[in-house]
Amino acid sequence: MKSRRLIRRIVQFLKRENLHTVILWVAILVVASSAAITFLEPGMSFLNAVWWSIVTLTTVGYGDISPATPGGRLVAVLIMFFGIGVLGILSATLASILISRKLREHKGMNSFDFEDHIIICEWNHRTRAILRELRADPRHEETPVVLIAGIDEKPVEDENLFFIRGSADEETLRRANITKARTAIVLGDDRLETIARDARVVLATLTIESISPDTYTVVELVDQSNVQHCKRARADEIIVGSEFSSHLIASSAINHGISRIVSELLSLRQGNDLRSIRVPQDMAGSKFIQVFTRMKQECQAIVLGVQKGRTGEPIANPPVDYVVEEDDRLIIVAHVDS
Repeated sequence: MKSRRLIRRIVQFLKRENLHTVILWVAILVVASSAAITFLEPGMSFLNAVWWSIVTLTTVGYGDISPATPGGRLVAVLIMFFGIGVLGILSATLASILISRKLREHKGMNSFDFEDHIIICEWNHRTRAILRELRADPRHEETPVVLIAGIDEKPVEDENLFFIRGSADEETLRRANITKARTAIVLGDDRLETIARDARVVLATLTIESISPDTYTVVELVDQSNVQHCKRARADEIIVGSEFSSHLIASSAINHGISRIVSELLSLRQGNDLRSIRVPQDMAGSKFIQVFTRMKQECQAIVLGVQKGRTGEPIANPPVDYVVEEDDRLIIVAHVDS
């Protein structure tokens, strides 16, 4: 079934790009010249004639087989002249396809069938920073990232960044293969006012969750009052930029140096960073204090909290007698190289 589908797709591609006509002419030239040489040249087998036709048609000219009769040489002259023209058309068609595909990719006109990839909605200075941080993490150096944004062309040179032009609606999300995506990041459009910006984020989140509820959604808002709307849209994580900045500034004013520690933890390029990992099998069923001690001794990591399951509520600094279960996840601080 898969082989039939693949053959059908190849045939459709050849027809769409008008390659089937050129390939047909090449095949006709090879078969006709091979049959003629087999008939005109004494002792020439058809397979050797096919080899000679291909070598002559491609102007390689190894010289291991050459016609000796006048009729055979006439066929050789004809295939040389016609072959150059046909191959020129084939080369030009292939070059046109490659250039067209490259232009379509840069202009955001393609569709993608990645799996376990990341989708980012909107492009701004924060998107650039997010992409830079993702590439700094060894786990995501080569992870395909699909960018959906209303800009003219692909904004940065990243061979694993793929661009779709438009807004985060159902059509573009399906072109990004949202149903197979691991994570979707929904950012605000800085060109809009706060109300319109957050409204578009909520709408995009609702669209993503309605199409692919298993995709983990991380949402950026400006106004705290819109958090409830994103919760109703079933966003997995909601980040209010202004609120986060206010908390950090206030904490730094009271506890000097806090911002530098937080910046280091949030950066994937230096020092230590925050991670979410599965509970090691041999630690499942242990008390939190035992897991905390073993993680520090064996992995040089500090356990800050526990998340119940994949999307459960995180518990910061659990009690010492809290029992860590197998399907929990540990929120840890670990060195970037560990």
